[in-house]
Amino acid sequence: MSDELKPIIEALIFASPDPLAPKTLFRLLDSEPQEDVAQAVAALRADYEAHGGLQMVEVAGGYQICTRPELHEWVRKLFHEHSKQRLSVQALETLAVVAYKQPITGAEISEIRGVNTSGVIGTLLERQLVKVVGRKQVVGRPFLYATTREFLNRFGLSDLEDLPKVEEMAEALGMEVPSSLAAGPSTEPLPFDDDVLDDGAGDAGAVVDDDDARRRR
Repeated sequence: MSDELKPIIEALIFASPDPLAPKTLFRLLDSEPQEDVAQAVAALRADYEAHGGLQMVEVAGGYQICTRPELHEWVRKLFHEHSKQRLSVQALETLAVVAYKQPITGAEISEIRGVNTSGVIGTLLERQLVKVVGRKQVVGRPFLYATTREFLNRFGLSDLEDLPKVEEMAEALGMEVPSSLAAGPSTEPLPFDDDVLDDGAGDAGAVVDDDDARRRR
């Protein structure tokens, strides 16, 4: 049965724009026993273990077929994306702060980094690497930011537990580890669904506050 299901599952994973979660596979293949679907997925992953240009990986709670890391430079040459989509060091530093301390406000990010980061946060929002997940219950009710599924997808992580140690991340970015980051990643669950932590945030995941917008101009 797995041999019959393998090409179907492979086509579904390949065609999906996002990592395809097991529960989605089960729903799409609801006429097949779940154990047969799981067996076919395992067999397909074993096939992709063989040397080739593609690999099947598990990221952001789902499966994805992608090019092997050692071939990324060739793929980037094809699409001429090596310069357009590269994040700046400032953006990477800000993204690291969000990843390890989420949910976190813009002011808290700026305090940790020691510089105003409103413009950089706007870039990360546009790249869909961070999103607004609510408002902090303090004066002014500032937005709270957290990483997204796209963040996990882009960095090949299954969840936050796969994040490297803060010291390793800081060394890779050439930055010192702020004392407030020494505790490591937050243990709070990631708000990956479309709901926000606070009803007052509405659909603010695509915008920044007025002060941020003025600074970016």
